[in-house]
Order: sequence, then C-alpha cells, then structure tokens
Amino acid sequence: MDISVISAVLLGALALFLVGGVWIAFALLGLGLLAMELFTQAKAGPLMATTIWGGSASWSLTALPLFIWMGEILVRSRISEDMFRGLAPWLTRLPGRLMHTNVIGCGIFAAISGSSAATCATIGRMTVPELGKRGYHEPMVIGSLAGAGTLGLLIPPSIIMIVYGVAADVSIARLFIAGVLPGVMLMTLFSGYIALWALLNKDKTPPSDIHMSFREKLHESRLLIPTVVLIVGIIGSIYSGLATPTEAAVVGVVGSLLLSLFLGTLSRSVFWETVMGAVRTSCMIAFIMIGAAFLTTAMGFTGIPKLLAQWITQQGFSAGMLIAVLTLLFIILGCFLDGISMVVLTAAVILPSVQAVGIDLLWFGIFVVLAVEMSQITPPVGFNLFVLQSMTGKDLFTIGRYALPFFILMAVAVALIYFVPGLVTALPQMMLGTR
Repeated sequence: MDISVISAVLLGALALFLVGGVWIAFALLGLGLLAMELFTQAKAGPLMATTIWGGSASWSLTALPLFIWMGEILVRSRISEDMFRGLAPWLTRLPGRLMHTNVIGCGIFAAISGSSAATCATIGRMTVPELGKRGYHEPMVIGSLAGAGTLGLLIPPSIIMIVYGVAADVSIARLFIAGVLPGVMLMTLFSGYIALWALLNKDKTPPSDIHMSFREKLHESRLLIPTVVLIVGIIGSIYSGLATPTEAAVVGVVGSLLLSLFLGTLSRSVFWETVMGAVRTSCMIAFIMIGAAFLTTAMGFTGIPKLLAQWITQQGFSAGMLIAVLTLLFIILGCFLDGISMVVLTAAVILPSVQAVGIDLLWFGIFVVLAVEMSQITPPVGFNLFVLQSMTGKDLFTIGRYALPFFILMAVAVALIYFVPGLVTALPQMMLGTR
C-alpha cells in the first residue's frame, strides 16, 4: 500500500485518539496495534508482549525516576528561596535588574532538577510574587519565566535527553555534555533580550531597592553554596568519568536528601510526598515509553521509516531543509503533545530520515531538545503554560503571548547550532573523544 495512504490512516487514527481524550500511552499502543493489524502480516499480540518488556528493561531508564525524585525533594526544600537571596544582590546594576533572576535561577535549578515543569514551578513560586511586589512589568516577568523554565530540558541532567538517548541509542553522558554550551547560549540570549528591553523601556523597570556593600553581597552569596555543591556533585561526577548518568542520579538523590535534612525541611510526611510524586510522574513517563516502544516496532514492520527515508533521499532534501521542516513539525506537534510524547512518537519515523541525510544523532538530540523546549510554551498544550496558569491565574493564550519573544529566541538558537554545530559537538569531543 502507498505510504501516503498508510500515513493518512495512522495520522487520522492518532488525531481521533487525542481528540477523544485517550491517554497518550493508550493512544500509542492503539496506534501500533492498528498499524500491525491493517498493514502487516505479523502477529501483534506476542510482538507487543516482547516489545513492552524490552522497552521497559533498559538500564539507562533507571536514571529517569531518580532525577524526578531529586526534583521532587528540591521543590519541597528551601533551596529556591536561598537561591533568590543569594543571586539578587549581584543583579541590581544590570539593565532589567531582578528580572534576570528568572533566567539565572532557572539555569541553576535546571542543573539539579532535569525537569522543565519543576524548574518553572520552583523558580516561579519565588520570583513571581517577589517581582510583583517590587513593581516589575508583569508580562516580562511571566514571559521570561516561561522561556527560562524550559532550560530544565536543555541544561543537564535532563529527563528528555535520557528519553531521546534510549530511543536513538545515543550516549546519555555525551548528550548531557553536549547540552552545556547551548544551554549557556540560550541563557545569554534570554538575558540579552531582557537587558535590551529594559534599556528601551526604562519607565517599566523599578529602581533598585537593594543597597549592599561588597562584603554584604558576599555574605548573602553563602546561600548558594548548597546548590553549587549539589551541581558539582552531579555534573562533575559525570564529566570526570567517575559516574555514569544513572550513578550520578543516585548522587543527586542522596545529596538532595542531605540538603533537605540540613535545611530542616525533611520530615516523614515530606519524604513520602516526594516518593509518591516521583512514582506518579515516573510511571506516567514509563507508560508512555512502553506504548512508544511498541509503536516504534510496529512502524518498522509497516516499512514507513524506510520508505520515508527513501522518499527524502529521492526529493534531494538538504540537511538544512530537513531541519527546517522538522522544526515546523515539532512546533505543530507541540500544540497538541507533551515533549516526551513528541520524542517517542516521532523517533521511529524521523531518525532513519535524519541519518539518510548525514545528520549526527548527537547533534540532532540537542536540536530535538530545543524544539521540545519551544513546544513547552505553545498553547494549548504547553506544560510551562499550565504551570504559570495555575500560578498567575492568566489564561494560556495570554501567557503564550507574553512568552512569544522567548519562543523566537529559541528559534534563533536552533539556527545558531545549525550554522555553528561545534556549539553542540565540541565539548563532548574534547572531554570524551570522538567515539
């Protein structure tokens, strides 16, 4: 059967599942089952059983619930408040002043949480009321938080990188290292835009209300020490080769528990809240990945990935044109799917096409993360928009409008890593070699 007919049937079925409110995991399983029954001669039942077991028995996935648990612990500790107090005195002379706490705070917390939603929620609980009380421009406060909150996906450790690494069979350690320079670049773009906006809108930035001597600033900075120690423990153990990402996740959990105990925020009830929160989120993600594993196998049996790769080769798409098309595809999918679902749903179809035009899968992983970041702030299904809606009471499309400049900056970041691929590949090659 023609590839266009198969694709149309499967896309139509997926649209029906999603519009009908079917859980993402069930939608993926159902779509795979439909593809097997309609377009292949293979027996779906036994294949589903073996695929589900194989997809859920990966050792690399062990890091996922651990990083999620670490984020749950840190959300319930006093680390966010201490982070704000430690950063604020150093930002008063910059154009935009304390609005940069959204970017820097999210960047720091991203390095210890791995989750976009956790980063946005944790920093937002602190900065939105504080900046509101000081009279900062609300659209810029909310927009910068929406954009900067996505750094939880790009700056390692990143949950979405683990998911992509498993799906594409790419080293998770190399992905973590590859995300560092693009993450710093994106933070620079965000802060640069805030500074430029503040210079052009001086009347919308309140005067500084923090007056400290250099000694007093250093004294406040002591509050950043626990955060820095935790970041060094996690990222340093990976970069130095002392620990795998999974082992580093254990370091993160133990470190966050000790930090919470040291800050006096760890109790029996809080401990069980973090455990149950991590279990719920981990099971949701694992369930989605199980459905995706079966769909990936089913897509292989239909021959769509191979045919699509052949079609792209025949069309003569350049790597740049393919990236432009895929960027548009991810933006559209981001209006309806969460980031993890986007990765696992498209991996089976897209990766063969990407390899067909000679794109490095490590580089492509960072591109995917940036594209998924963009989807986090596109209505109607943007996780960061949901977080900010519950926090501010604004509707999704208003928050999406506030976040639009930062969405455009992410598109600029995609262009930058395309034209300067060394931003992604240089650090992994330097630290781990070419293999």
